[in-house]
Amino acid sequence: MKQAVSHHPIHAPARRHRPRARPIAAFAAGLIVAACAGLVALPACAKTALAQYGEPKYSAGFTHFDYADPDAPRNGALAFANYDQNQSYDSLNPFLVRGAPAPDIANLMFDTLMVRSWDEQASEYALIADDVEVAADGASATFHINPKARFNNGDPITAADVRYSFDTLSSKAASPLVNAQFSVIARAVVVDASTVRFEFKRPERDAPLIAGDLPVFSRKWGQRPDGSHLAFDALATEPPISSGAYLIESRKNDHTITYRRNPDYWAADLPTRKGAFNYARITFKLYLDQYTMLESFKAGDTDVRVEYSSTQWARKYVGKNFRNGLLTQGSFSNHSAQMQGMVYNMRRPMFEDIRVRKALVYAFDYEWMNRMMFYGQYRRIQSYFQDGPFQALGTPSPRERALLEPLRDSVPPEVFGPVLTQPTTTPPNSLRENLRKARDLLAQAGWTYRDGALRDAKGTPMTIEILDDEPGMDRVIMPYIRNLQTLGIQASMREVDSALFQKRLDHFEFDMTTFIYPITMIPGVELTHRFTSASADQIGSENYAGLKSKAVDALVNDVLSANTVDDLTTATRALDRVLIDSYLLVPEYYLPNSRIAYKNTMGFPRTTPLTYQYEDWIIGYWYRKPD
Repeated sequence: MKQAVSHHPIHAPARRHRPRARPIAAFAAGLIVAACAGLVALPACAKTALAQYGEPKYSAGFTHFDYADPDAPRNGALAFANYDQNQSYDSLNPFLVRGAPAPDIANLMFDTLMVRSWDEQASEYALIADDVEVAADGASATFHINPKARFNNGDPITAADVRYSFDTLSSKAASPLVNAQFSVIARAVVVDASTVRFEFKRPERDAPLIAGDLPVFSRKWGQRPDGSHLAFDALATEPPISSGAYLIESRKNDHTITYRRNPDYWAADLPTRKGAFNYARITFKLYLDQYTMLESFKAGDTDVRVEYSSTQWARKYVGKNFRNGLLTQGSFSNHSAQMQGMVYNMRRPMFEDIRVRKALVYAFDYEWMNRMMFYGQYRRIQSYFQDGPFQALGTPSPRERALLEPLRDSVPPEVFGPVLTQPTTTPPNSLRENLRKARDLLAQAGWTYRDGALRDAKGTPMTIEILDDEPGMDRVIMPYIRNLQTLGIQASMREVDSALFQKRLDHFEFDMTTFIYPITMIPGVELTHRFTSASADQIGSENYAGLKSKAVDALVNDVLSANTVDDLTTATRALDRVLIDSYLLVPEYYLPNSRIAYKNTMGFPRTTPLTYQYEDWIIGYWYRKPD
């Protein structure tokens, strides 16, 4: 099973890995600041936290996040395998389109102005910035930089560095996904050496938090001895002069890298860093295949492994080191799920007809796969916001209908009925019956079986290539291909290496491919580059389906313009209904808990976050037990 790499809001583009407007008066009612608790306006006072809705969970003066262990040992080393799908790396710059960045470099080496907590919907707390003031009209947010804040070369972090970071990441030199993250910010203005003001294109509830997500690096990164600079998009092999907890200690080749915790990391004892980044060293070893990666772990060459294969979890975690207790299998709670499915590229003419897309969903036999291959460990995905407060359920509420009615002519009529339930082969249903339904839908769309293939009116056969880069996914894709071939579709699988795969995705050169949409606590800027018309033709965006829908654009705007949690929930559930009934992908499955195997020398906090990426949690908050 593939897994996206979500990391933090600005980190590397997710792989299985906000155009909005609203009245200014409505803005201040929702953004609360911790040091001014109880006030609904935005007064000019010291503020150490921001919440998009309601109040921050942690009050001023808190000592650590609940999911961090402040007494965790801060020594030892972590050896970790592939953190994402990359089998090698060739860049030390995680903010570019081209190249494969070194594993987890964005998380380990680049701090942000503020830190998002993992047990709230959307709140963030002081890190590089020790104080933030949001204008009463929501048009700007002013951050004061902690006077102790330092880059890894010892230089103080200044407002000019913050502005430089913003100007660079919002330029064409950076990835479009990075640009999109900060699209609501018009400019960064240096107020004085320690103060920077972000002015917004529109007063957005989440705009101050987006500004707080800005990773900060030095203007000296890439500077030549004569004072000139390498172009940012050519800055790939220079070690970053950045603000995070780790330095690069060694790079043996493009498959191995070791980070060393900066002994002078200024933020180590801040509340937002207490109990975090507990390893003295972190080494990543990138393997070429899952088999070698697993055997390396079983031999003790790596310390922790997150498992995404049900078969391997059920059958392969055996051997001497499991018998003697060195290695342990663990299951940890997970409070939400990511949408995963085989995405149609609707830029292909055959996928323009929704009846074709719906028909191909009927050919996916989830129940057989879960029973025969997954050992019953998975559940069928039904929503883009599965198991969370934003999942559409039942029929639309009156408030949802109020948003959907003006869009009636541009959304599927099923949107106004009960939420779609994915086809099943559980008796009395069957795959045979589902394939009959698929055949009928295809016929309605003009595709009929003749001369040994499913053909359109011109006689052109339907040919589908499913692109993938992960060994082992053929177990999922090949049974589906057999079902497509039963319908007369000339279906095949193409497996390529991770670099070519990402390039083809970036340029939308595929028919179908598996993608996981990473979880976000609050729907936000990611919706614009996943689903809106503006992103459909933007190279490097995550709108892999090529969706162009005025209705979806309007609902995304409603989501991002919500003034209360109720408004947000209503708009997101309405959006969920439209996305589901638009058949952008073949929904697959999700894991209701995490499967993590680890050495008995590893420790972890007693409290797990509300929503977290497993690898982020291991790297950020686990620790090595004392000898």
